[in-house]
Amino acid sequence: MEQTGETDTADYGPFGRPLFDDPGARALARVGVVDVGSNSVRMVIFDGAARSPAYFFNEKVMCELGAGLSDTGRLNPLGRERALAALHRFQVLADDLGLPALHSVATAAVREAKDGPEFCEEVKSKTGLNINVVDGEEEARLSAQGVLLGWPGAYGLICDIGGSSVELAEIGDGKVGRRMTSALGPLKLRDIKGGRRARKAHIKATMEEMRDQMGPQKDRLFLVGGSWRAFARLDMLRRNYPLNVLHEYRMSNKAVRDTIKFIENGDPDKLRSQAGVSSSRMALMPYAMDVLSRLIRTFKPKDIAISSYGIREGLLFEQMPRRVRDRDPLIEASRFAEAKDARLPGFGKHLFDFVMPLFKSAPPQKVRLIKAACLLHDVSWRAHPDYRAEACFEYVTRANMSGLKHSERVFIGLALQHRYRNKREGNRFAPLYELLDERGQNEAEILGKALRFGAMLWMQPDAAMGKLRFFPKKQELDLILPKSAAPLFNEVAEARFKSLANALNSDTRIIMQG
Repeated sequence: MEQTGETDTADYGPFGRPLFDDPGARALARVGVVDVGSNSVRMVIFDGAARSPAYFFNEKVMCELGAGLSDTGRLNPLGRERALAALHRFQVLADDLGLPALHSVATAAVREAKDGPEFCEEVKSKTGLNINVVDGEEEARLSAQGVLLGWPGAYGLICDIGGSSVELAEIGDGKVGRRMTSALGPLKLRDIKGGRRARKAHIKATMEEMRDQMGPQKDRLFLVGGSWRAFARLDMLRRNYPLNVLHEYRMSNKAVRDTIKFIENGDPDKLRSQAGVSSSRMALMPYAMDVLSRLIRTFKPKDIAISSYGIREGLLFEQMPRRVRDRDPLIEASRFAEAKDARLPGFGKHLFDFVMPLFKSAPPQKVRLIKAACLLHDVSWRAHPDYRAEACFEYVTRANMSGLKHSERVFIGLALQHRYRNKREGNRFAPLYELLDERGQNEAEILGKALRFGAMLWMQPDAAMGKLRFFPKKQELDLILPKSAAPLFNEVAEARFKSLANALNSDTRIIMQG
């Protein structure tokens, strides 16, 4: 990782310097991005200073600029009107918010249409907005960078589906490799003559050409785009999946095939309503399913993940200096939340030092979850005490955080729930516990009870708060307390210490020092 060039000597411990204090990150505090797609036009304003971007503003208008393009060679006239009105609104909003120039890109429909340049000129003359029309390979690269924003260590194949095109790109070692584009977007497929048989033959031939150019791609398949997100919602409906978070949602090849059958055999209006899919997306679903079916048969990925991040997030990633890109988005978002909402910002790293003797053999992936939980342990303190445990769980499992599998969301959420309540039974989140195996649930309970106990020993963030020693083989848990902290160890603290020891199946020993 590159050095940030800080000259102060503050000890930031295992967490490093807060990223949001870095000038290179503060420059990303408000970044506006406009994506003029074949199906929709959207503006997103990111708050990117914490590395895991927050969506300060997010608005989409379904314009279908690419509808009928295959027949006419021109943009959909009604779509042009709607897109122009949307872009005018977006520019006015950006001006009112005092944003610097919007970063605007247009993809397949505008780049292919004969009147695409004319449309861009009209937009510029009426709104002042400059649209950068990107080619297919650049679109694939930006989408892949969006995935890297959410998954810094991601590897595999990206498939971004738009209204008029489908892009593929390979990623690994934090870089984008081979990439290509095709005319397999649903709006294009809808115009193919000869019915579904002709359409499927065209998809098969095109996909085989793409395989020949991309080479073997049997790692993870990352799906980017509105049609894939709509498909994932329908897969969740079929599975009765308990966590309605699309980012990092996983599917197997078999699950995809089962959901295609589920959709084909169901009532489209009923399924759309139950899954929360728009009518315009549902109308394009048969074409998207044909592409997805052939995609997994052609490339045979080991598993499939939904990415909520794509071209717009890729544009944000493009502006991040390397030292920002290299940070862990989960830890940076957690630190930002602690600084903004905790009662004692900075105490999280001391709490981390306190609980880590219980997790000496934890792998790095688990350690980062423990770090995040320590940073987030107190951000929901303003919630009513009766609902604080639930508020913690809901905050983490529903939050817009990247770099987290669904099981990891539940792990942190469950730990924070135990931070405020000994038992987890009897609440509305019980179905979500199934996303975490029994060992993970037990570890989350131990972590949460350690947080619950450790939070009672504070005086100041830098005060001596005692130490834990854990001997798993002897099943002994020691608490070493300085005399200055002894008054904090009252009967309530003692009860919490014993509760932690019970979770560890251990006896306790208290050692006073000084």
